[in-house]
Amino acid sequence: MSVKELVIEKVKNQFPNYQIEFSEYLDELCLKINKENIVEICSFLKNDEDLQFLLCEDITAVDWATRKNRFTVVYHIFSLKNKFRLKIKADVEESDCSIDSVTSVWRAANWQERECYDMYGIIFKNHPDLRRMYMPEEFEYYPLRKDFPLMGIPGSLPLPKK
Repeated sequence: MSVKELVIEKVKNQFPNYQIEFSEYLDELCLKINKENIVEICSFLKNDEDLQFLLCEDITAVDWATRKNRFTVVYHIFSLKNKFRLKIKADVEESDCSIDSVTSVWRAANWQERECYDMYGIIFKNHPDLRRMYMPEEFEYYPLRKDFPLMGIPGSLPLPKK
């Protein structure tokens, strides 16, 4: 049995009543899950003795602008044991722009979630230190959102004096 088949089988057996979509693109497996299940599913993927996805490589987001679920949070995790990369996606609505933090699963998620918050405005609930990384705390916009002007908003960010 391939690692891909093992992941699919174990996830289906562990979460038979969860709505999980499995897809594959360029030989990379992707799970699309409900945002309410993110911590539980990630904990399972990390702690299962056969899977051991111990490394959270990246967390980012996509702003679809016009979709009902405007944002998709994307997690890239890796199993050193199986030398296998897995992508997890969870949709987030603009009206409730939040998802649970996975810092309790992977400590490395801390800065990655902060960056998503800073650039997209997605709130990671239960994050130990959710604050801006690049933009000043008082900055009221999110630069990677599709509705943020390409050239920025004049006067929104004071520039250093010469």
